[in-house]
Amino acid sequence: MMSISRVRRSFLLSSAILFAGALAFAPQGMAQTGGGAPPPSISGDQSTSPSPSTPAAPAAGPAASGPIATGQGAAPTSVATPIQSSLVRRIVIEGNERIETATIQSYLPIAPGDTVDAARLDLALKTLYRTDLFSDVRLDIQGDQLLVRVVENPIINQVVFEGNSALSSDKLRDEVSVHPRSIFTRSHVLEDVQRIVELYRRSGRISAVVTPKIVELPQKRVDLVFEISEGPKTGVLRVNFLGNKAFGDNALRDVVVTKESAWYKFFTSNDNFDPDRIEYDREQLRKFYTNKGYYDFRVISSVAELTPSQRSFAMTYTMDEGAKYKFGKLTVKTDLKKLNASILQILLPIKEGQLYRSDRIEAAVDSLTFAAGASGFAFVDIRPRYTANREKHTIDVVFEVKEGPRVYVERIDIVGNTQTLDPVIRQELRLAEGDAYNRVLVDRSKTELKRLGFFKTVDITQVAGSAPDKTILQVKVQEQPTGELSLGAGYSSVDKLLLDVGVSQKNFRGTGTDVRVRASVGSLRQQVDFSYTEPRFAGRDLRAGFDVGYYRYDYTDTSGFNTASTFASLRAGFPLNVNTFLDTRYSIHSDSVTVSDSSCAAGLISIVICDQRGDSLASSVGYTLFLDKRNDPIHPTRGFYAKLSQDFAGLGGDVKYLKSELTAATYWGFTPEWVLSVTGASGYIGGWGGDNIRINDRFFKGGDTFRGFQIAGIGPRDTNPSFEEALGGNLYAIGTAEVSLPNHLPEQYGIRTALFTDFGTLGLVDKDVKAGQPTVKDDLGMRASAGLSVFWTSPLGPIRLDFSQVLAKETYDKTESFRFSTSTQFQ
Repeated sequence: MMSISRVRRSFLLSSAILFAGALAFAPQGMAQTGGGAPPPSISGDQSTSPSPSTPAAPAAGPAASGPIATGQGAAPTSVATPIQSSLVRRIVIEGNERIETATIQSYLPIAPGDTVDAARLDLALKTLYRTDLFSDVRLDIQGDQLLVRVVENPIINQVVFEGNSALSSDKLRDEVSVHPRSIFTRSHVLEDVQRIVELYRRSGRISAVVTPKIVELPQKRVDLVFEISEGPKTGVLRVNFLGNKAFGDNALRDVVVTKESAWYKFFTSNDNFDPDRIEYDREQLRKFYTNKGYYDFRVISSVAELTPSQRSFAMTYTMDEGAKYKFGKLTVKTDLKKLNASILQILLPIKEGQLYRSDRIEAAVDSLTFAAGASGFAFVDIRPRYTANREKHTIDVVFEVKEGPRVYVERIDIVGNTQTLDPVIRQELRLAEGDAYNRVLVDRSKTELKRLGFFKTVDITQVAGSAPDKTILQVKVQEQPTGELSLGAGYSSVDKLLLDVGVSQKNFRGTGTDVRVRASVGSLRQQVDFSYTEPRFAGRDLRAGFDVGYYRYDYTDTSGFNTASTFASLRAGFPLNVNTFLDTRYSIHSDSVTVSDSSCAAGLISIVICDQRGDSLASSVGYTLFLDKRNDPIHPTRGFYAKLSQDFAGLGGDVKYLKSELTAATYWGFTPEWVLSVTGASGYIGGWGGDNIRINDRFFKGGDTFRGFQIAGIGPRDTNPSFEEALGGNLYAIGTAEVSLPNHLPEQYGIRTALFTDFGTLGLVDKDVKAGQPTVKDDLGMRASAGLSVFWTSPLGPIRLDFSQVLAKETYDKTESFRFSTSTQFQ
């Protein structure tokens, strides 16, 4: 087969000029045929068919020659000679090759037996053109016969991009609307040309030129070729500011999105010139200054000057900062009887005398909207009114709270869910189509979707509906990997490398069902388990599931024993209210503790551990009560949560105990970068009916649960120099204070840092266990550590590095100064 380029070269010289002229002077309007008294006719010849390998339209971009005179669009509507009403008894279709006659007749608003006039024929002509199936249509009345002559638009055989190197063909193919086996129309091609030019412009190549060409093939087919001249990449030489006094140029350059080009900035595209970014930068400057108290701030002008080399631009923003203001008198006014203005005023997050900040006004409006919604007013209109006192440099603000027009949810559109099914998302929404719009319920829906853990981002926005009292909610989500390949490693103070590997999967096939088949192999733990969780069991707000599996934990190096367990459990959970969830469970597990008989006989292992040898069967029921008042379940900046868990063993089996654990955390966000969190966790397990707690049921802490100490590095221990083995404890209490802090690295690097301190204790082994063993230490002493955690969202998955320094410990504790962990996620 002859290549596209060879065909194009063979016809280019002979037809390029002819086709350009045909585009400008394609016939439109009336056409008469026949001899004598010509029958009335209407024609709509929009453009001549292109010659092979000729331009389908003028080039788009800076070098474009101007608007195209013709294109697929409106059909002619004028009539050269008056058309009298005529009765049509027969309709004849001519010129169709690929499209069935019956199909064309189905598009016509005329049927045999109808009486037609000029308006009816004009409507028929426009109707056929709107199908995009024809490049030319002619209607002729011949006696009682309507003759329809058509010229079909060709079918696109393939879409080819030539000359592109900065943008891949796949990326361009995703951008254009034409595709193989679609109908060729010039209007669609011209739209796609503009899309490609815009794509190049956003990537910093504002001089890109795109020329569409076609190659005619047999059987009414064409190859569509986009010839691209990308041009040089246009950077930003300098970003200048004029009129700034309070803040220096370097500080303002951090505010605007446009960055100066540099050879080392290969991770960002913001150093390419983009005209659309200028207006956004003006808005960023306005937000920055108004959040610093400059109420009168304005950008006078923003100019982009092309350098003589024509490879970069110099940006200059001229501004007027104005004076610095503080908040003056703050007032809330409302005519709604069920709302108390005094109480609403107390809820304002701003106070008189504070520095004026525009974002605090937005926060105040949100607070008042939420309070009104909580009081039953789903439709409120809150408008702040400003009064500037330029002598005292204060801003008085009056918040007018009025009942807004009732708005109902016309439709809920879900976009971005490439994996998760629509019903899974809709069942988490607190609003349904037809409900009254409620801002509180929208925010709650957003929180519930984030809590699923399926999405990287969740955003719910309003779009105007078909009527003023209707709105469309657009739920936009960005999927994130729901499977995980986890890797863990730790470096201890005794030069020991600890490794752990695990595989899991959730959100099975986008249904929201958590199905996990996990195999974990490591130096400490080997585990195989199957877990199934149905989030909406039997179509109700009931989460149910089961677990079965086997695990083996090797404590040989730390405590001198191995423990293995085969287990099965049933789970069911349901919400008690908006913020509280109750999870119930029943579990049964067969446990074994293995210790080397020869080591026990030789005294190489603590007698306390040797006494724990044997098998046991535990049957238990339990529950977990979870209260969550955080503003964001993934990255909270304010609020708190609390979790209480209890398990009662003794319903059959030969183990009897009551285990209780309590965890709580609270968050304070001072800025988006500075967030302080304080977490406390405690637990106690006690036997009943004269039973002591077996070693495999005790608490072991360290590693990730207490940074600065090895796994099982704190708590009761047999300090005999021959083995120094951890015994675990019946009681623990651990607190953590952590503050995230800015590291001044570009956000696209995905690196976060935090300072932490862990403190707490572990101990209280049963008296019968340690009786007569002087080398067993169980002091419940306070331990503490502090350090730096680094979190990196790497291309391979999230990585965490912990650097720690122990501040307080017992002499027999086992410490470590560094811990590394990572996990690789997959769909």
